[in-house]
Amino acid sequence: MTGWLTRHPDRLTDDQAQRLKEILARCPALDRTAYHVRAFAELMNDRQGCGLGQWMAKVKGDDLPALHTFVTGLRQDLEAVVAGLSLSYSSGAVEGHNNKIKMLKRQMFGRANFDLLRKRVLLTARGRS
Repeated sequence: MTGWLTRHPDRLTDDQAQRLKEILARCPALDRTAYHVRAFAELMNDRQGCGLGQWMAKVKGDDLPALHTFVTGLRQDLEAVVAGLSLSYSSGAVEGHNNKIKMLKRQMFGRANFDLLRKRVLLTARGRS
């Protein structure tokens, strides 16, 4: 069910789309949640951070406690969320390097000292590991 709600409607099979439509017709709260989830997905996909405030106001207008909690979390660092939804910059490459270093550290835990870890990290950065 979650996969159906979070997937783009064009990527659902006819059977899945029909079953989702039937389920949403039986549960108005889930139907409203699906509406808000899709609207948020459009904000993300189209990089429309400027529309986030209006989206949050609509969510607060509905009686959906789980989404209210999500909106409260977004408000805690609203400027960063708007920037993330608006700008084309990505920290994906940095996160990839961090994950690689953490993996090396886990592999070597209890087996070697910091000098060897440093050497492996530097060699990995150069593409030689």
